[in-house]
Amino acid sequence: MKLLQCFFLIVLLVLLNYSCNQQDKKVASTEEYTYVPNWEKAQNFYLTSIEHSIALLDQLKEKGFQSDSAVFVFKKLRQEFKKAEPYASYLNPEVGHRVNGPALPIFKEDNFKTLAPVGLQKIEESVFEKNESQQEFDKEVYVTRGLMDNLRKNIIKRELNPQRFFMSTHQQLLRIISLGITGFDTPISHYGLQESMISLQGLQYVYNSSIRAIILKENKALDTSFQQNIDKAIQFLEANDDFETFDRYTFLREYMNPLTRDWVSIRKTSGLWEGIDSSPFNFDAPTFFENNAFNVTHFTPSVNRNPSEAQISLGKKLFFEPKLSKQGNMACATCHLPEKAYADHVRFNNDNANNELLRNTPTLINVVYQKGFFWDGRSATLLDQISSVFTNKKEFNTSVHEFSSDIINDTTYVNLFKEAYGEVSNRNIEVVKAISSYISTLNSFDSKFDRNIRGEENSLSSQEKLGFNLFAGKALCATCHFIPLTNGTVPPFYAETEKEVIGVPETSKNNKLDDDLGYYWKFEEELHKGMFKTPTVRNAGVTAPYMHNGVYDSLEQVMDFYNKGGGAGLGFDLPHQTLPFDNLNLTQEEQTALVAFIHTLTDTSVEDDMVY
Repeated sequence: MKLLQCFFLIVLLVLLNYSCNQQDKKVASTEEYTYVPNWEKAQNFYLTSIEHSIALLDQLKEKGFQSDSAVFVFKKLRQEFKKAEPYASYLNPEVGHRVNGPALPIFKEDNFKTLAPVGLQKIEESVFEKNESQQEFDKEVYVTRGLMDNLRKNIIKRELNPQRFFMSTHQQLLRIISLGITGFDTPISHYGLQESMISLQGLQYVYNSSIRAIILKENKALDTSFQQNIDKAIQFLEANDDFETFDRYTFLREYMNPLTRDWVSIRKTSGLWEGIDSSPFNFDAPTFFENNAFNVTHFTPSVNRNPSEAQISLGKKLFFEPKLSKQGNMACATCHLPEKAYADHVRFNNDNANNELLRNTPTLINVVYQKGFFWDGRSATLLDQISSVFTNKKEFNTSVHEFSSDIINDTTYVNLFKEAYGEVSNRNIEVVKAISSYISTLNSFDSKFDRNIRGEENSLSSQEKLGFNLFAGKALCATCHFIPLTNGTVPPFYAETEKEVIGVPETSKNNKLDDDLGYYWKFEEELHKGMFKTPTVRNAGVTAPYMHNGVYDSLEQVMDFYNKGGGAGLGFDLPHQTLPFDNLNLTQEEQTALVAFIHTLTDTSVEDDMVY
């Protein structure tokens, strides 16, 4: 009897299981199957690569930087780090930048200590130049290993997910454009082209092992396009590995841009992550060279983001308003003239007493894409910079409580303020906010170069293409004026704007160092003597004269200065000069080509909507 009961129970369970399976099949047949990406495999790729980097660093220390195999081990070390870099540096940008940042001392503002340079670029100097002791080298390796171990622990602790995946890969694509092919990452060995290939191979692997199945299901043609374009880019890098002759223009236009277009489509097609507007990038922009490729929001103080049209219009009117100054004789447009690309074309403009100011007026076009303002970087935000102009005794000479009294009481402004900021508000602060909002709209990336690199036209001459290839290669311009913004705000995180010591002379005779100490004012550190913010090169063709003191009247003079090696090349005593070269050895033809390229960056289309 018991055996019979057991038999019927087994039959019942089998029938129930069959029924459930049939029900599951019906659900599966009527509901769309959702694929879950295998993030673990991609994360293990990053983890394994950083662990290999650490092991190779240990091997390099064991063999010694003067050994015959040091260069080979160092090359493999950098390649392994490049595989891990997207996720490792995304998780900890500051540490990632120290591991693979410039071989320069770092001044810590919190404790006023100067940290000796460490990281892969410093180790590169040791391996290739062999100009230090084994003890110094061991210390570099020790600190760098600690930094790498920090990155390794972060990769273990923080699981890969759609947002982290897409943000980190987007950043790495920009690193290739801005840091890899330009020589910034590897200023001595010039391994950057090979490492760019490694980065693309890494991207292809993590894509194939994580989200490819989704794209194959949703849009097989997109997957085919991506695989073909990434293979073509890798093949181009593999076939053209000479740093000086590499055709960066063709690589960006014909290989990288199609690849980034595909990557944006892949993110959208996957449906895994929509993007965010607080990042430096517009994740929907098909390339890094679009008019809307970068988010102004990221570069704007949180208290003044997303201004209304009314606030911008008010700021535009205030920009031209002389009543803002105590004497009623200065407005923002006194020095920043729209018809002169928001510069002034003179070496020094005049103060409110008609005496010369101390520094040259820079353009305001694209100025919002900075993390430091004034030539000496003394203002952290555009709001601070505008406020400083108001309180400067040589400029507007008005206090925060005084400068807008005439404006507030002016009936022509009453309705404008109400529309922009409402009935009850702090009009003094809003004057500054409104002007900042207007200036933040003076942006455009529609120059001849931009239209050509995007593939919209084919109008660059062979000389202009040569100029770009030199700018982003042999001439090393792009190691300070980072592509595509061409200013000193450091990609891919855009959290700081670089300041450099280049040794600008007092006059165009080049026989005496200028006595303006620049950023030295803040901490009085020897390291900062003569240090100034790196400006944009965009519109340099129409904003002469050049340098913080307007010492050079032509771009040809500027090229000659850099070609000779900056101030050190002119014979000035500059122990802390930061230029990544002694001299460039550019021919006259090459210098002329550089000037021709810079003229292709002219885009003053924001002038079309100016007010007088």
